[in-house]
Amino acid sequence: MNQDHIRNFCIIAHIDHGKSTLADRLLEITGTVEKRNMKAQLLDRMDLEREKGITIKLAPVRMEYKGYELNLIDTPGHVDFSYEVSRSLQACEGALLVVDASQGIQAQTLANVYLAMAADLTIIPVLNKIDLPAADVERVGAEIVSLLGCKFEDILQISAKTGMGVDAVLERIVAEVPAPKESIMPETRALIFDSYYDDYRGVILYVRVVDGEIAKNAQIKMLNTSAQGIALEVGALKPEMTPGGSLKAGEIGYIVTNLKTTRDAKVGDTITLAGNPATGPLPGYKDVQPFVYAGFFPESNEFYNELKEAIEKLSLSDSALQFAPENSPVLGFGVRIGFLGLLHMDIVRERLEREYNLDLVVTNPSTDYQVSLLNGEETDIKSAADLPDPSKIKEIREPWIKGEIIVPRDYVGPVIQLISGKRGLQKNLSYVEDRAIVGFEAPLANLLTDFYDQLKSITSGYGSFNYELDDYRAEDLVKVDFYVAGERIDALSVMVHRSEADRLGRETTAKLKEVIPRQNFQVALQAAIGGRFIAREDLSAYRKDVTTGLYGGDVSRKKKVLAKQKKGKERMKKFGRVDIPAEAFTVMLKRD
Repeated sequence: MNQDHIRNFCIIAHIDHGKSTLADRLLEITGTVEKRNMKAQLLDRMDLEREKGITIKLAPVRMEYKGYELNLIDTPGHVDFSYEVSRSLQACEGALLVVDASQGIQAQTLANVYLAMAADLTIIPVLNKIDLPAADVERVGAEIVSLLGCKFEDILQISAKTGMGVDAVLERIVAEVPAPKESIMPETRALIFDSYYDDYRGVILYVRVVDGEIAKNAQIKMLNTSAQGIALEVGALKPEMTPGGSLKAGEIGYIVTNLKTTRDAKVGDTITLAGNPATGPLPGYKDVQPFVYAGFFPESNEFYNELKEAIEKLSLSDSALQFAPENSPVLGFGVRIGFLGLLHMDIVRERLEREYNLDLVVTNPSTDYQVSLLNGEETDIKSAADLPDPSKIKEIREPWIKGEIIVPRDYVGPVIQLISGKRGLQKNLSYVEDRAIVGFEAPLANLLTDFYDQLKSITSGYGSFNYELDDYRAEDLVKVDFYVAGERIDALSVMVHRSEADRLGRETTAKLKEVIPRQNFQVALQAAIGGRFIAREDLSAYRKDVTTGLYGGDVSRKKKVLAKQKKGKERMKKFGRVDIPAEAFTVMLKRD
């Protein structure tokens, strides 16, 4: 295909604004997929994506329209996958910005617009769902105008569900999205914007060729990981894999390789030919670092090997997944996994339970901390249980995020209160039409559990939230340990700011009292910082009336039997063990 007739574009939007539905209509109108093979959200292949109504894995597809080759990338909309979105934008020259006519501009809309502007893309504004009774075209159109600085007439008004106005979208793509630039380097370079592992074929890469050409059976090399392999098959997705002879500069397609894991070919890496390698990689590659960690344990220890194998298989196709074995005296053997965010963690947990039939106990998610010791050593800890002796610590640094919340004006007060309640700092406040954009900084650990739920409840569901990792800051942090019947439970330990430790200790012991069943002896539930106990709840013992069979006689008979029972309870308290149910390890996920 002549480069002048290639158009590479993606669709960016907030969750549930109609990206995947618009992609369906484009495939239908261009005849890429026959009507009888069509189904809703065709590019969302996973059951989870269909159930949750969100795109988790991006999907490229090639369409033919009036002699032009249109390459579309349907991107994820959630904040956890923003790095994948940024790589996808690097593979395109244009972007369709889809905004829901009833909901207006949301946090992810803004975040993705900034990414598209940073990548210098041509942005085509599209107002979707104009057929809904709740659609407010004038108001939302005015929001888009003030955000992009375009004219109201430039905004395409469509209904992706009914197909109304979608033809005009294709015409605008052909007319306004620039063709790929001519390659300036003699060597071959291609950008990996996604990779996944296929059980039968090995690692499959989705690439955009920037310079040169990659032919079938070519020897290829990754510039950042230095891994080498063979391009066993190259071609385009229409939307099924359609093999071809080669991928030329400006084209988007797939490469089936003989690599064994996606760690050899990470998103953002540059592919070149092993025989004539390029000197420098394409810009913008970074190693994606997880910053949410949680322990995953099987319900019974005999399933540990199945869990380990399942995680290894998942990590083959998810290069952001990092894991290490973990051992807990209460929960036995498990795995500590690092995630890009809470949604990423939720999806991995659901996939492990569904695809591998595992029953899991997941501990409270935490973040990583940087610890400076008095002897000058630096260490990184992923869980509170790994904290060194406090007497040797000089300072502990925790990760802070930069966030943005978009809400209707009426909710600004409660949102600012919520931010300050999480030790956050409100930084700026601006308005787009009748919506307020609240910029803030906050410690990540305080937003991990129920921040999003609280935001949705105080804004009647209208608030949306986007964030990125900022830096690590030294704070007065302490480790709070929890004791059940005098035994410390490491899996429950948390890192927390000293000012919040007492409240957290009281709340958590009260919640443990609700989920741990009563025993035949009294059980103390305690929270402590080092050797100082800061909260306590008691689980009262089951009481059996041992004097029921005694009739008449001296009162000393009764006293003797009660004394015997008391002695037995004391002995039981000394040797008795408390079985802790799985729910106890997630009590902090919901702190309200």
